[in-house]
Amino acid sequence: MIMKWYAVAALALTLSLPMAVHAAATPATPARAAAVVPQVLPIGVAVSALPLAVEDRTGYQRTSFRHWNAGDIPADGCNTRQEVLLAEAVVYPEIGPGCTLTGGVWWSYYDEREMTPAGALDIDHMVPLAEARDSGASAWSAARREAYANDQGQAASLVAVTARSPRSKADQDPAEWLPPSAEALCRYGAEWTATKLRWGLAVGELERDRRCDIAVGCGGTDVEFTPVP
Repeated sequence: MIMKWYAVAALALTLSLPMAVHAAATPATPARAAAVVPQVLPIGVAVSALPLAVEDRTGYQRTSFRHWNAGDIPADGCNTRQEVLLAEAVVYPEIGPGCTLTGGVWWSYYDEREMTPAGALDIDHMVPLAEARDSGASAWSAARREAYANDQGQAASLVAVTARSPRSKADQDPAEWLPPSAEALCRYGAEWTATKLRWGLAVGELERDRRCDIAVGCGGTDVEFTPVP
C-alpha cells in the first residue's frame, strides 16, 4: 500500500512540482540563482520530492553545529534561543539586561500545553542536528552547519516546546518518535518535511515510509518552505 501510494505521488511530483524546484536539477543562470522563492507543495508531493539515501552517523559531534550564536539581530543582545522565544511568545515577556526574559507565555504544540516561564521551554531543532548530519550535512562547511543550527529564516526550523518533548525526541526521526499530541501530527510531519526540503536533506527508507503513512492521513496539508541557496 505504501509503495503503491509512493509511486503515484512520484508521478504527481513530476507533473506538478513548481519550476523553481525543477530548476535545481539544471545548471542555473545567475538570474535563476538569485530567484529563491517560497514553495508550497501538498504534503504527499513534498515527501516524494526528497531523495532517498542510506544514513550514516559515523563521526557525528554536536559541537560541529555551533549554537546558540548572536541570532539574526546581533545588536539586540539576545542569542538565537532568546530570539526564538520572543518570536513565538503568546504573551510577550519583559526583556531585562543580557536579554533576560521575565514572564511571558508560550504554546507548546507538541503536547498542547501552555508554558511559562521561558526557562521551562527548550528550543527544538525540528530536524535534529544528528539527523541532519546523517542526511547530508556531513558534507557541509562549518559556516553552513552553524547557519542550520541557528536557522530563523523559516519558522518551522526551530520550535519552542516543553523541555521534556525534545529530550524525549532526542535525535530520532519520525519513524522513531512523534509528538505526544495527535493534533500535532500533520503539522509536525509538514514542518519536518519543510525543513529537509529547505536544506536539501535526504531521507532514510524507514523515515520515508513513515512519512508516507502520515501524508496519507493528512490530506489537504501543505508544506511551505524556502530553499536555502
